[in-house]
Amino acid sequence: MGRIRVLVVDDHRIFAEALAAALAAEPDVEVGAAGSAAAAERALERAAVEGRAFDVVLIDADLGAEAAAPGPRRAARPATEPPDPARRRPAAIVPPPRRPAVPPTGVGGRSADLLRPDPLRPDSQRTDQLRTEQLRPAAPPPDGITLLGRVRRSHPGLRAIVLATADDPHRAARALHAGATGWVAKESSLARLLAVVRGVLRDETHLPPALLTGVIRELTTARRDRTESERLVDTLTPREKQILRCMVAGLGRQAVAERLYLSPHTVRTHMQNVLGKLGVHSTLAAVAVARRAGVSPAEPATPAAPPSVASGTGT
Repeated sequence: MGRIRVLVVDDHRIFAEALAAALAAEPDVEVGAAGSAAAAERALERAAVEGRAFDVVLIDADLGAEAAAPGPRRAARPATEPPDPARRRPAAIVPPPRRPAVPPTGVGGRSADLLRPDPLRPDSQRTDQLRTEQLRPAAPPPDGITLLGRVRRSHPGLRAIVLATADDPHRAARALHAGATGWVAKESSLARLLAVVRGVLRDETHLPPALLTGVIRELTTARRDRTESERLVDTLTPREKQILRCMVAGLGRQAVAERLYLSPHTVRTHMQNVLGKLGVHSTLAAVAVARRAGVSPAEPATPAAPPSVASGTGT
């Protein structure tokens, strides 16, 4: 096995830098660090374009958990900046206590530079812009497991390991479903982390023994729910399955009627039959059953002529 390229993704700067420095002290490991999901995706894309793709990504399960907290947060060292090999190598990867948040400056946590006058824009427009920027809700960043799923889809050859502060069977099962091949507690030793890194590169899956029973139970329950949902969906007629796919796509009764060239009354009857056969009482619950069964939403409608009178409208 040649040199291993590892990307550490953690928005706790001190922990990320300490871990990167410890890994970089290994003779066969190259390390980069990213402090956010966006920075991690940029680093992975850039490395792939340069022909130096990362082999393993270590992702904090709680990535972005404090993004909504007030005060600025310093990002981890960019992935292109190598860690200082002269730093002391810690015996374990334990994150230090969080620092208290620093009150934000300016208006709404934004820089006071927003209040500087713009000679090219009237005062009313400038005020409206400030009000809009302050009131517009920021999109929540993806958590570590959501990011893991995204980067595994974008980079299928990348191995992903979750760094967690606590063992959680539900989240571990979710991580495995997203494509993780390892789960390591942050208080684990560096030797343990390196063993997992090298193990996943041999196509092994590493979970702490204490998590195994809970994860198997979670996966079994998910499989049982899916099997039952599939059985219920199989009781539907072809037309009812078509109606269900439209429901999964978020179409209302009138939209389904126009899509399938049926009357709204007929669509209403089909929808009631779907709910009854699935054993639910709402469209939302029916969609949840369909999702568990792997039912995909109906494709966007394409312009087409309605069926002729001779052929009928179908049921």
